[in-house]
Amino acid sequence: MGSRCFNIAREDRWYRVPISSAEKWLARRWPPQWLAFYQTKVFAVEAFAINYYARIRKIRRATRQQLFPEEPRGPKSAKRYFQLLLDPLEKLQRPIPSKRWRRIVFIPTTWGKLVRAEEINDLYDESPLEDLLWSRLKRLNLPAERQEFITANGADYALDFALYCQKGKVDVETDGDTWHADPKRIPMDNRRDNDLETGGWKLLRFNSYQLREQMDDYCLPAIVKNLKELGGADETRVVPRDIQLDPSTASQMSLFDDQS
Repeated sequence: MGSRCFNIAREDRWYRVPISSAEKWLARRWPPQWLAFYQTKVFAVEAFAINYYARIRKIRRATRQQLFPEEPRGPKSAKRYFQLLLDPLEKLQRPIPSKRWRRIVFIPTTWGKLVRAEEINDLYDESPLEDLLWSRLKRLNLPAERQEFITANGADYALDFALYCQKGKVDVETDGDTWHADPKRIPMDNRRDNDLETGGWKLLRFNSYQLREQMDDYCLPAIVKNLKELGGADETRVVPRDIQLDPSTASQMSLFDDQS
């Protein structure tokens, strides 16, 4: 979020969400009870992290003209928003950082995940399959980004897990039992896969059974094999870290260890 929006939230105690965005990104989780703020580079020492949150007292609808009556009227004046009225902002006991610069739209999550999160990727609450894979990637200290928004061949896509390597990029998708079984999705999936391949992404897809029953002997080895073939994870190291499937191996480093 920008400094203007943050100042309004802190001083005037409200925040705006375009109704169109809420319907697209937050439909399953609307209305929210809490709001946390991801601060961008304009916030200097607090940048690229969630530092503050607030309880939502009330939600009402308003146009931009109603929210900002001092602005000159224009094409955006009639745009419709949800105005979230807030309690005073509170500071988290510890920030929730983003280890890599990334584009964030909204992250629907739970209170439990917010207070336990060690980094941004811990917040996502899309599906149990994603959580399962994320927990194993963390044990191996693999620097994946969840729900990464990218543009490929002129189209925008959200990747379940993006892993950036020295010589390429890997997209790991967790396909549920019913989502991709819909015949109407086949042309969309084909277009998506082709666009990502054209954009230099290596695609790996795992279904529910593979993730639940074959995590250790198929899914994780396939991910590690592809990362190694692409030169290892891009962690700004001079020498790529060797990735071992045994998380207790001494060569493993935490994402939060000093990598200088």
